[in-house]
Amino acid sequence: MKGFWKSAIGRRIAVIAAISIALLGFGTTGYMLLQHFTFIEALYMTVITLSTVGFTEVRPLDTVGRIFTIVLILMGGGFIAFALAYFSQIVLDGDFLEAYRRRRLTKKLDHIINHYIVCGYGQMGQIIADRLHENMVPVVIIESDESLLGRLREKNLVYLSGDAKEEENLVTAGIHRAKGLVSVVAKDSENVFIVLTARDLNKNLFIYARAGSPGTDKRLLKAGADRVVSPYAIGAAKIAYNILRPTVTDFLDLAVSSEGMDLSMEEMRIPDDSQLVGMDLMASGIRSNFNLIIVAIKRAEGTMVFNPPSSEKFRAGDTLVAIGAVENLSRFGSDLCTSGRR
Repeated sequence: MKGFWKSAIGRRIAVIAAISIALLGFGTTGYMLLQHFTFIEALYMTVITLSTVGFTEVRPLDTVGRIFTIVLILMGGGFIAFALAYFSQIVLDGDFLEAYRRRRLTKKLDHIINHYIVCGYGQMGQIIADRLHENMVPVVIIESDESLLGRLREKNLVYLSGDAKEEENLVTAGIHRAKGLVSVVAKDSENVFIVLTARDLNKNLFIYARAGSPGTDKRLLKAGADRVVSPYAIGAAKIAYNILRPTVTDFLDLAVSSEGMDLSMEEMRIPDDSQLVGMDLMASGIRSNFNLIIVAIKRAEGTMVFNPPSSEKFRAGDTLVAIGAVENLSRFGSDLCTSGRR
């Protein structure tokens, strides 16, 4: 609520409210002193005078009372008309609703943690933000294009209207509490600047960035990005791979997207206290109990074991890459989390 009163609209409303109270106090006090009205009578006279409703006077006024009433009308009549016009403009322009929406957004941003900040809601940003949102991953989008902000409102996504290059906007988006940042704005120079600013604000942030032209990936990595993606290079490679190995490409697409068949590819981390630690792949029962295929094991230090043999032993902190039915993957994930708490 404090943020609202610090805004331009909040300050104007506060000034209008203060002047209104001052006018009511001035009129009430004047009638009580000059006409010896009671407090309620004086307040009533002040209200009907300022609002110009034309109700009957409480008691007949003498010359002094009539002069005071004229002064009160001249002081307050114009102000009341201005106040009504201002509030009407706020309602018609939607400024008040926008201020209310911003206040709600600020409250949301103050409580969000371990989220991802997506800078830019263009073609790539929309896909990334929508996928994260669908998988219940908290996400905050920073976008300045008004036409794209309308889509964000329709989808009820948490967003911040502004330039992602501005340090203030990144701080407001909760960069110090964020888990990662994705910079996918249109210009490479802006992506480099965003990565530099984000890395300076949070040394532990995992940063993904988009490289649109050759050579930009190196600059982004030097600026502090952990992963750089070139959509044109990836798209071209995928087209070539589709031509050379279409069946393999179709299978991988289905496995990753889980669309069109009850099959998916997931990664799951083995907790440090899991019963799988020290057990080999054959003895784990992953194949027999869950009907899953372990295609790779990523060790905690980053090395990758592809197509692990049945004698390969699991270690604490390993990340398993598994393929199988969505339901079986879900059961295995739940069992993995449960076994880690035993």
